[in-house]
Amino acid sequence: MQIYFTNETVESNSADNNYVRNQMIAYNLKHFPDDLKGRYQEINLLLRNADGQILGGIVGEICWNWLEIHYLFVDEPYRKSGYGAKLLNEAEKIAIGKQCEFAKLDTLSFQALDFYIKQGYEVYGKIENAGRHTHYYLKKEL
Repeated sequence: MQIYFTNETVESNSADNNYVRNQMIAYNLKHFPDDLKGRYQEINLLLRNADGQILGGIVGEICWNWLEIHYLFVDEPYRKSGYGAKLLNEAEKIAIGKQCEFAKLDTLSFQALDFYIKQGYEVYGKIENAGRHTHYYLKKEL
């Protein structure tokens, strides 16, 4: 049997690329309790002005018994006005309603570490020299 590697972008053949993802999900499901299976929901909250213009948002997912925040962003003129905290709080409320036990996220040292700590998140890991910055991993019990 001949085996070889290919280096493909997601756009080149998404069906092939999804194969790896789907196989990993199927494997994981064999090891999770039945009550956690099928618990997946994307979270996409947007902050808009009266004209409907997007000023920020939060993108994440509920997966099994946790909320994972991938992105939280507020346009610079609206930062330090409480909007980030409101977005995060709303995502956490949704997660609590879905019986999530904790939330997790990551941030770089030039981003929002102090903000997340102020919101009750705790650092559980970090990687030094990630793009010459520190990459922090945070968690909050819900």
